[in-house]
Amino acid sequence: MGTTIEMKNPIAELDGDEMCRVLWALVKEQLIIPSVNLKTEYYDLGIENRDATDDRVSAEAGAAIKRLGVGVKCATITSNAARRAEYNLKALHPSPNGTIRAILDGTVFRKPIILSGIRPTVSTWKKPIVIGRHAYGDVYKAAEMTVPGPGKVELVYTGTDGQEQRKTVAEMRGPGIIQGMHNLDESIVNFARSCFLYALEEKLPIWFAAKDTVSKIYDGRFKELFNQVYETEFKEQCREAGINYFYTLIDDAGARLVQSEGGMLWACKNYDGDVMSDIVASATGSVAMMTSVLVSPTGAVEYEAAHGTVQQHYYRWKRGEKPSTNSTAVILAWTGALAKRAELDNTPELGAFAGRLEGAVMETLEAGEMTGDLARIASPAPARPLDSWEFIEAVAKRLR
Repeated sequence: MGTTIEMKNPIAELDGDEMCRVLWALVKEQLIIPSVNLKTEYYDLGIENRDATDDRVSAEAGAAIKRLGVGVKCATITSNAARRAEYNLKALHPSPNGTIRAILDGTVFRKPIILSGIRPTVSTWKKPIVIGRHAYGDVYKAAEMTVPGPGKVELVYTGTDGQEQRKTVAEMRGPGIIQGMHNLDESIVNFARSCFLYALEEKLPIWFAAKDTVSKIYDGRFKELFNQVYETEFKEQCREAGINYFYTLIDDAGARLVQSEGGMLWACKNYDGDVMSDIVASATGSVAMMTSVLVSPTGAVEYEAAHGTVQQHYYRWKRGEKPSTNSTAVILAWTGALAKRAELDNTPELGAFAGRLEGAVMETLEAGEMTGDLARIASPAPARPLDSWEFIEAVAKRLR
C-alpha cells in the first residue's frame, strides 16, 4: 500500500454499542489503518463502561472534542428499564449524545446521502432535505418525577437576588408523572446563527418550525429569537443570496415537506429534529444513509452516523450470523472527521485520502454493491445484497 499518511493531531474517538461497535472496528481495520497512521484519543462510550464510570466518560469525551476540535462518534445505547435489566446496570444514565451536545452547545446538521438508483418513498422529493437540529436542552436535559398521589405541582424560580416566581403546573387528582424542561436564550441564538450560516454556505432556503400556538412561552421564545437573529443579522445576506426564510407551525411544515421537491434546510428544536431526521432518512432510502455533524459555536465539530446501534442485527451477529448492516454513515462519519482534521492541521494528504474513501463508498453503491436495506428498493435491483463484511471489502477493493 505504500507509506501511511501521518496525522499531526489526534481526533477524539468515541466508541459505542452493539452492531455499530462491530462495524466501527471493522471500518478502522479494513479502510483507514492500512492507509493512515491513525491518531485518536479513545473514549469507550459503550453502555457497560458508561455504567462502570458513573457516566464520567461521556463528559470526558465531550470535553475532549471541545479541546481537540474534532470528534467522531459511534452510535450508543440510551439506557431504559429494559436495557438496565439486559446489561445489569447500576443506574439509568442520560443519553450520551445529550451530554455531549450540552457541553458543545451546537447545532446538528443531518443530510441524506442520495443515490441515482434509489428513489425516495416520497415521489416528489428531488433534492436532499437537510435537518438542522438544536442540540441543547428540552427533553434531553429535563427533570422528571413520579407523583405518588393527589397534590399541587409548581414551577418555582428563585433568582440569585432572592426574587421568586411561582406557577402551578397541575392540581394532581392522583398518581402521575411530571417533567420540567428548559433552554437558554444564548443557546437558541447560537442555534439560529448556525442555521443561517449553513443555509448561506449551502445556498438553501431555510424553514423554522415549532408550536407557539400551544407552547406560547417556550416555543414562542424560539420563534421570537430566531426571527430576531434573522432581522438583525442575516436578512440582507439572505436577500442578496436569494435565500428565503419563513416560520411556520411544525404540523404545517410536515405537510408542506411531503408535498415539496426538497432542497431546503429545516431547522427544528431538539426532539423534533431527532424524529424528523430519521423520517427524512428513511423516506429518502435508509436511516443508514444520512450524515450527521454537530457544529459548536467555538468551532469544534463532531461527526457521527445518524442511526442507532442496530440492535436486532447485533443479536443475529452474536448467534454467529453475518447480517447485512449498512455501514455507509459510519464510514462517512470517519471521512468527515479526517477531512476536518486535515483542514485544521493543513495536511492535504489526509484530506485527499478522506475524499478517496468517500468516493470509493459512493462508487461501490452506485455500482449496485449494497446491503439489504438498499437492495430492497434499488432500481435495478442487485443480484444479491451484500453482508456487512462483503460491503466493506468491496469498498476496500475500490480504495486500493
